[in-house]
Amino acid sequence: MSSRSSRCVSTNSRGLSGRLPPSSEGVPETSEREAEEEDGEIVHFSHPEHRLARFDFPYLFLCMGCKEYGAGKRFMCQACGFQLHEFCALAPPSLHDHPFHPKHPHLLFFAKPAGGFLRCKCDICGKSVKGFSFRCASCGFDMHPCCAAMARRMELPAAHEHPLELAAQDGAETSLVCQVCRRATTARRSGGSAGHTVYRCLPCGYCLHARCAKDMVNGLYEHGIVPPERRSAIAAAARVTVNALFGVLGGLIEGIGEGIGEALVENIGRSRRSFR
Repeated sequence: MSSRSSRCVSTNSRGLSGRLPPSSEGVPETSEREAEEEDGEIVHFSHPEHRLARFDFPYLFLCMGCKEYGAGKRFMCQACGFQLHEFCALAPPSLHDHPFHPKHPHLLFFAKPAGGFLRCKCDICGKSVKGFSFRCASCGFDMHPCCAAMARRMELPAAHEHPLELAAQDGAETSLVCQVCRRATTARRSGGSAGHTVYRCLPCGYCLHARCAKDMVNGLYEHGIVPPERRSAIAAAARVTVNALFGVLGGLIEGIGEGIGEALVENIGRSRRSFR
C-alpha cells in the first residue's frame, strides 16, 4: 500500500463534497482526506494504525469520532475495537449550502471541538460537541456529522407514515409537542435562533424534535436502544418525582401524626379533669 493511501480518511458517500477553503486548525488537509476503499476497508486519519471494516451490528456503541452513541452500521477496527459511525468515517472535508445553515454557504469538517471556557453545543440537537463536527468559520455554527446527515425533508417510517419537513422558518414561535419524547417545545428557525429544530408532518401535524430524529439516523431508534445519557436523564427525573412524592407523603404522615398526638393530649386532659 502506498504512503498516500495510508493517510486517507474517508470517501464521500452522500454527495456533500466541495473544495476545502483555506485550511484551519483542526481541519485535516485535503490530501489527507482523499480516501481509498479496498475490500470494504478504509484507513482513517483518527486511527491510522489499523484499517477499519464496515459492519452492521444491532447493539450500542460509542463513536470515537463525534463521541455520540449509535447502533447498526459502523466502521470498526477488528484488531482493537475502535469504532466510527458510518457518516463520521465517510464525512467529506466540507459541506456546501446545507439546509440547516442557509446563512453561510460553507461548513468545514473539524476533528476537535472548538476551544474556549464553555464547551460549544450542536445547533441542531443541542448536545455538546465533543469531537467531529461541521463548523461555520464565519459565525461559529456547529453540528454533529449525524445531524448534518439529516435533510430538510425526511422519510422516517419507523416514526411516522408521512414524510416530515422542517418547521416553517418564518421566525414565528410555535408551541409543539414531540411525539417521541412527549416534551413540549418551541419551534425555531434553523440556523441559530432561539428554540429547537423541529420536523413536522404538514397533513396531520405530527411533530418530531431533530434530536429525536437523530436517534433514527444513528440507528438507536431502529434497534430499540435508549442512549445512556437519556436513560440517566429519565432516571434523574424519576428520582425527583419519587423524592417529591415521598416529601408529600411524609408531610401528610407528619400532619396525621401531629393530629393524632394533639387528640391524645386533649383526651388525656379530659380524662384528668373527669377524675377531679
